[in-house]
Amino acid sequence: VQLQASGGGLVQAGGSLRLSCAASRMLFSGRTVDWYRQAPGKQRELVATITSGGSLGYVDSVKGRFTISRDNAKNTVYLAMNSLKPEDTAVYYCRTTYAGGDYWGKGTLVTVSS
Repeated sequence: VQLQASGGGLVQAGGSLRLSCAASRMLFSGRTVDWYRQAPGKQRELVATITSGGSLGYVDSVKGRFTISRDNAKNTVYLAMNSLKPEDTAVYYCRTTYAGGDYWGKGTLVTVSS
C-alpha cells in the first residue's frame, strides 16, 4: 500500500490550493482517511477526516476554509484549502489504516506568504 500526497506549493495569504492523496494497492472507498499537518517546530496535528461512512470532521482552525472529499473513481482523497493564512504553512500528510497497518503519504509542503 502506498499513499502519494501532492498539490502543495507557495501561495499568498488568501489564496487557495487543492491537495490530493492517491492510493495504490488499496481502495480508498469505505476507508477513513485523514489529513494531518506539521508546521516547523510543532507537533503533527489532525486537520481533516473523511470517515468510511462519509462523515467529515475538521480542526477548528480550518473550519469553513478547508474541505475534504473523496473521488472513488480516481481512488483519491482531496483537501481543498481556501482563504489560506500564513499559519497554515506546514507539511501536509494523508493517512489511512488498512489490514492492521497505518499508512502515511510522504507529505507535501504548503507555504503561505503574508
